[in-house]
Amino acid sequence: MILLSNTRLKPLSFGSMRIGSLRGLQTLHTVARLGSVSLAADELHLSQSAVSVQISELEACFGAQLVVRTGRGVRLTEAGEILDGYADRLLKVWDEAHDDIATFLGECSGTLEVGVVTTAECWLPRLLVNFANENPRVKVKLQVGNRDAIVRKLVAQEIDLAVMGQPPHELKVAAAAFAKNVVAFVAAPRHALMSRGQATLETLADSRLLVRERGSGSRATVERIFKEAGLRLRIGSELSSNESLKQMCVAGFGPAYLSLQTCALEIDAGQLCVIPMPNNPFEREWFVVRLASREMPGIATVFEQFLCRSGEQEIRRLLPAQWRQSA
Repeated sequence: MILLSNTRLKPLSFGSMRIGSLRGLQTLHTVARLGSVSLAADELHLSQSAVSVQISELEACFGAQLVVRTGRGVRLTEAGEILDGYADRLLKVWDEAHDDIATFLGECSGTLEVGVVTTAECWLPRLLVNFANENPRVKVKLQVGNRDAIVRKLVAQEIDLAVMGQPPHELKVAAAAFAKNVVAFVAAPRHALMSRGQATLETLADSRLLVRERGSGSRATVERIFKEAGLRLRIGSELSSNESLKQMCVAGFGPAYLSLQTCALEIDAGQLCVIPMPNNPFEREWFVVRLASREMPGIATVFEQFLCRSGEQEIRRLLPAQWRQSA
């Protein structure tokens, strides 16, 4: 919600014309979004005549028609579309200023925009709930995708922070490791690999390995592991969902490379087992990542600090029982 009340900014001069406040820009932006004066009036708790007056004042200020009536409502003129673009940016900055001042005064508020790789979506919502409970004025916008998709959203500034297993080396980012990510090659107890005793990467290479799609962090890691060992990766099936990959593994189709946080219940229930082989499982890290060149909203900085303070403890609880103490 944009909190404008009756506050007026210092007037901005445009030759002999002046803009007195953000209210008219908020009204124009709402009319543009809803395509209707009456709907905009209802949302802004104004009369239709008050909305029309504010639009007229903006038109007089800029010396251009901003809105035209159509048979089904109103639409912006070309000049109106230009001004609406600036209105959108100005209102967002005003919102951010309000939220940052509130955060500075110890009252966290605003919208937290976070992106997370699919491997972490099984646990990050719990941390978000804990954070929101501590900060009830905070709204959360969570976007989930594979690693490449989340990196693109970070570059486009569609999210403030990204949670992933490996920071992007192709970007200038600030990354903080906040928790261990225990990963392993796993298989169903009845799979042939589990009856051979100690397995190796060579024996794993002969199996139909279940892998994520290209663009995911886990797929890139598996490919790197086999490439460094000089082995060809034999793919049994490629899936775009961790849950589908896990269920195919439980069904015995083939081994899979998974974060143990995503399959703790299946391991504890005996549906999946960590394949006995050297250095399996092994530890990686979870990172919270932001663009180095971008100034973060206050609420994003507070959440980053929350992850570094509380993330490890919460994530450890999601590991299979035999690894909770050692992790």
